[in-house]
Amino acid sequence: MRLLLVEDDPVLSRTMAQGLENAGHRVELAHTVEEAQHWWAVQAFDAVLLDLNLPHAAHARSGLGSGLTALRSARARGDRTPVLVLSARDSTEERIAGLDAGADDYLGKPYELKEVEARLRALLRRASGTADIVTVGQLVLDRQARRVSVAGQPLELPAREFDLLWELMTPPGRVLSKGDLSSRLSDGGEVVGENALEASFSRLRRKIAGSGAAIRTLRGLGYVLEDDVGQP
Repeated sequence: MRLLLVEDDPVLSRTMAQGLENAGHRVELAHTVEEAQHWWAVQAFDAVLLDLNLPHAAHARSGLGSGLTALRSARARGDRTPVLVLSARDSTEERIAGLDAGADDYLGKPYELKEVEARLRALLRRASGTADIVTVGQLVLDRQARRVSVAGQPLELPAREFDLLWELMTPPGRVLSKGDLSSRLSDGGEVVGENALEASFSRLRRKIAGSGAAIRTLRGLGYVLEDDVGQP
């Protein structure tokens, strides 16, 4: 998953980002309300992990800000990215405030990384209508294990091709434009351009040939993964 982690504690944010990245996710970090609003507006994410006790950049040590500001701003512009609130402010009133502002789930600190991942998977399933194990033809994506197989045999993919297949299978049959895919596959340090995207598509198509799944190009619209009726 491509995740935005919004957390002002530098030690906690680094530790959590490292744990999520070790589990195979791509993580963008934001530490203030302004950073959160910026990344949330310019990049596409599968989910947002949001701390409520955020400073504004102009008051970085005053605690004057709130993650609710970034959340309300995103919902006001129609952004429906799933949001998991992670906060030490765990009273009933604060949970209600977060959920009423548009959060999809709420987890009080301290928390275990495994529970965070499980809740993220549940949010993604609800948002996309997709199960943890997705099958197209003989091509199988196991989201929880982050593995791909064809006819029961493991298919090893480099990170970018795996991420590309993940997007195409979330869920299968969904049309994704080049702009959508570039945004989802890029991160703060690297932009995946059109040429790199085409090269990844070419390699991925070769690797899944004969699986009963095919990546099709819809002129002027984008790409879609669907059953290949011409294959077993």
